[in-house]
Parts: sequence; structure tokens; C-alpha cells
Amino acid sequence: MTTSTSQPPQPPSTSTPQTRPPLTIDPQRLWDSLMELATIGAYHDEATGLVGVNRQSLTDEDAGGRRLVAGWMREAGLSVTVDEMGSIFGRRDGTDPTLAPVMAGSHIDSVATAGAFDGCLGVLGALEVVRSLNEAGIRTKRPIEIAAFTEEEGVRFGTDMLGSAVAAGRLTLQYAHDLVDAAGLRFGDELRRIGFAGDRPVRLEPPHAYLECHIEQGPILAQQQLAVGVVTGVQAISWQKVTLHGRAAHAGTTPAELRIDAGLAAARIAVRVREMVDSGRYGALRGTVGHLRTWPGLPSVVPDRAELTVDLRNPDDAHLSDAEADLAAFLATLPEEQPGLRVHTERMARTKQVPFAESVQEALEKIASNLGYPTTRLMSGAGHDAQEMAAITPVAMVFVRGQYDGISHSPREYSTPEDCAAGITLLGNALLQLAEEDR
Repeated sequence: MTTSTSQPPQPPSTSTPQTRPPLTIDPQRLWDSLMELATIGAYHDEATGLVGVNRQSLTDEDAGGRRLVAGWMREAGLSVTVDEMGSIFGRRDGTDPTLAPVMAGSHIDSVATAGAFDGCLGVLGALEVVRSLNEAGIRTKRPIEIAAFTEEEGVRFGTDMLGSAVAAGRLTLQYAHDLVDAAGLRFGDELRRIGFAGDRPVRLEPPHAYLECHIEQGPILAQQQLAVGVVTGVQAISWQKVTLHGRAAHAGTTPAELRIDAGLAAARIAVRVREMVDSGRYGALRGTVGHLRTWPGLPSVVPDRAELTVDLRNPDDAHLSDAEADLAAFLATLPEEQPGLRVHTERMARTKQVPFAESVQEALEKIASNLGYPTTRLMSGAGHDAQEMAAITPVAMVFVRGQYDGISHSPREYSTPEDCAAGITLLGNALLQLAEEDR
């Protein structure tokens, strides 16, 4: 799928990059865009009593969100293309077509229990910047391109940052297209089913720079009472799935010493992960068993199979590797405790710690100061498309304060209209500055 729309006529700007005032955005229009997109995939969350978002990648809801965003891009005069991974790109031409574009974006797919901001703020915020540039009659030297990457969350097909990882060359297109979800549905088939199997080559030519604005998903900005922060990089992340094969038995008649209890082994792993975190041996390690399921799942039957995921994260690559080795050694001891137990591990994702470009961080800090926004530097605990883009271009991120201790991946995820506007104003002025650079 490749479609294009010509750029609408732009009145000439009477100011130069050195003399023009800071770019301003329309906060209400940005907020309205966020809230309208959040209606696609909306559901009532029984746990919180709130309305959440379930717009997982390549579902019908995701297709609806894609059509809405692509339509908004065209209305803003952008040329819209879709790549072989289904990632959507909206391009605003610059005055010098020979120069590489400045890119900004994120994703619009969600986890099953999401809020309105994760990823969407980066895409719709970049779109709001383009709308504001159009209204101000500003034509940049370099093109500006908005990216909405496919399957950033990784919850459906098991690999996060999938679209940007293929675009930047870490993963192959064939690998991505052959991934299957829990129902056995293949990524490439689902991409065609929803109508977003595009023909733009997936490997990106390196842009001049890449910026991403994202809700923090943590408490630091709220604790420091700051609306925005500058992100220094992303910590190392390890995902793996562990499958345990035991033996089913009657819960009332089988003595403990004769059992091969897959559920017990799964519980031991969950406890071990927490012990590793609490030990302090691995620095700022974070560990989570986010998925755990047993079969046959009956109250009177000893489980013969269990499946769980282990998410390990650390800002230090060596500490994360040591933690992975510790966990592997522990898993090897489980059959000794329960002879006959079989343990199978599968790597889902593994990324190293990714530092962002110092020069772009400094530019963001200077622009924030000029705009009157106090900032701090902080590392991201979550993965983002920016970390994949860092392999091919200078990258930095703007974090926006989240409320309620920065909770995310929950319908309680929330940022205020004022903070969203601050983050996108900072993003927009940084994009404008980068888009005027000759080299």
C-alpha cells in the first residue's frame, strides 16, 4: 500500500530560523486527537472501573486506528506510505529534497489493558507539530517525516519494537512475518488481512535524526514536579518464555514425593526472580513474571505443564548478563528437585543498553530552557522505537510526566493536557531546529 497526497500551498514565512519566535501548538487539538484515537479499541475495565484501550497489533481495532491516523496525515498535507511491516510514514517536504529528513514518531498499538497515551502521544504529537507548521507558514529546509511503527508492544507476536527493529536492520522481514500469536495466526497473514501490507521497502535510509515524545511510564518526573524530561537512553531488556513439563496426578491421592509438579516449579521460578532483584548482586535489576499459566488448570489435578515469562531489565549490560546466567543455572537445578521434570526456555527478546545522542540531548535541554521548562535527565526503564532507531541515526526522547505515580499499561495511565502540550511544544521546536540544519 502506497498512497500520497500533495503538499497544500504554504504562504511564505517572513521570519528566518534565527529570528522567528518559538513554534506553538494547539493544546486542545492535540488533546482531542488523543481522545478520539482512544475510542478505537475502548473497553470497560472491571479492575479499575475506568475505560481503557485494547488495540493490539494487527487486530481489527488496530486497523481502525491506522485508518484514522493515516487519514489525519493526509488532511495535514502529508504524503503517506506504508512499508512491508505495515509501519505508516507521513512526509512533509522540505525546501531541499536532497537532504535526509528529520523523523519523529512512535506507535499506536497497545497492550490489552492500556491507556490513551503510550505511543500515541508521540505519533499524534508529531502530527500536531506538522499542523502547527502549516498554520504558521513555515517551510523547513529538511523534510519532516512522522513514523507510526508496527507492533512496538510485542504483546501479540512476542517481540517488542518489531516494526522499528526490522526498519533499522536488527531483525529480518522474514523473521517478523513468520511470527505467530497465541492462536497460531501468522504476522504476515494478519498484516495482509487488515489491509496494511505496504510496498515501501522496510529498511530505512538513515534520517538526519529521530525524536520521540512519550509518557514517562514511571514516577521520576512526578516526584520532581517536572512536566518534561530528557531521556539519556534505554536500559537492557531480556524476555524469555519458560515451559515446564511435569506429570498430571490426582491432588488427593498422590503423595508429594511422587509428584512432578510443573506448577510448583513455576512458583519457585517466580520467587527466585524476586530474590535476584532483592539480592543487590545485579545492580538496578528489575525482574517480572508477567505471565503464568498451568495445565490442565483444574483444582484437583497436579499440573503437568506450566508456562511463564521472565522479564529482566538493567541499565548495565554486564549485570543483566550475570542475572540471565544466574537464572539459567537455577532452572538447571529444578529437575534435580523433581526428577522427571523437563525445562524448556525460549528467547523472546534481548536488547542491550542503548545510549542516546549527547548532542541531541543538549539541544533538547537548551530549547526547554528557552521555553521556560525545567528538565532533568533520566534513563528509560521501558523499551521504545527510539532505541532501534539509535542504530542508524542520532536519537533522543522527550518524556512527559505521568500522573498517579506514572502508572502505565493500565487504564489509569494519565497525563494532563498541559503536560502533553509542554512535551509536544519541546518536540516541535527541536524538530524545527534539526530540520534547518545543513549537516
